[in-house]
Amino acid sequence: MKYLAAYPAPLVERVRRLMVEGRLAVLLAERYPTRHAVRTDALLYAYVAELKAALMRKAQPLSRVSFDNRLHLVHHALGTHTTIARVQGGKLKAKREIRIAGVFRDLPPEFLRMVVVHELAHLREREHDKAFYQLCVHMEPDYHRYEFDLRAYLCHVDAGGAALWPASLA
Repeated sequence: MKYLAAYPAPLVERVRRLMVEGRLAVLLAERYPTRHAVRTDALLYAYVAELKAALMRKAQPLSRVSFDNRLHLVHHALGTHTTIARVQGGKLKAKREIRIAGVFRDLPPEFLRMVVVHELAHLREREHDKAFYQLCVHMEPDYHRYEFDLRAYLCHVDAGGAALWPASLA
């Protein structure tokens, strides 16, 4: 239950009980019945650019957005936002990149939106503080529910549970 370590014990116990009873997978599959259609880095870039244009018009442009199979969920990295600064001709240029863990290729659209909103929020707020999460909720009102459900799903998979939205269904 490492993905739920920061949550209150009664909530973690409820998820554990649902897993033991075999009801967690059913509940998640009913709540999130389909996978999203974003499969390539080009589609992901377009998806992120559309959200950024709608939610954060004044934020700095992104130079790259991609799925990254090297991001390890064990290190709690569902996505990363990096800024690479270079000096070019006396000017400081910054490139901003967002990388989304490859596991998100095969998850529901709500989970993809949640992690993209999270990484977009880092364009304005660097730290995971109150202002950061307020921005996430401003961009996606159900942010916390999606994050919790995603973490519950990751616990299900970590415990040996089957993928609920397997890639073969594409």
